Amino acid sequence: MAKFLLLLSLISLTSGFIAHAYEPSPLQDFCVADASNSARINGLICKNPTMVQGADFHFAGLHVAGNTSNAVGSRVTPVTVTQLPGLNTLGISMARVDYAPMGINPPHTHPRASEILTVLEGSLHVGFVTSNPENRLITKTLQKGDVFVFPVGLVHFQRNVGKWNAVAIAALSSQNPGVNTIANVVFGSKPMIDSDSLAKAFQAEKSIVNQLQSTF
Repeated sequence: MAKFLLLLSLISLTSGFIAHAYEPSPLQDFCVADASNSARINGLICKNPTMVQGADFHFAGLHVAGNTSNAVGSRVTPVTVTQLPGLNTLGISMARVDYAPMGINPPHTHPRASEILTVLEGSLHVGFVTSNPENRLITKTLQKGDVFVFPVGLVHFQRNVGKWNAVAIAALSSQNPGVNTIANVVFGSKPMIDSDSLAKAFQAEKSIVNQLQSTF
């Protein structure tokens, strides 16, 4: 019985660590980010609570459509701790995503957050790819009012398949979810990944890799 209780305690302790693997519960009412502080920690330094104002918890302009006149035909308007200091330590953020007709939010990952997407206007084809070795593509076409979840860390995308502009709101389980756009990361790194390695990895001609690197 003692061994069983010890095993149960270890499992409970391990589960606790897993549950809090990202952003721990705050230890005070709030911890508004102090952008003027140069200290670097795993998060942002708290502003003096006596100096906190309503503006620290406010963001304006999410009703304004993003400019989709770009190569991919989409625009993300983030509301993370960078734009809204009051999110610091709260473990949540959001974004508005605008899509031109046939516009795409290219394949990307959020290394620190799961995402739940709600379509406000239009029709989106969305999906994510499971991890190795299966790499299974899971997709769905969404209409206005539909909701879809992208698990943390997995490559995912959205594409406007309607004739008109589309709009979605995304909620994320981190104050700073991060974004790794796959094409940018692979072909636009600074300094660049050597083209020989990329050519071998993608089983492509080196000239194609060079062209992609010049694009990004």
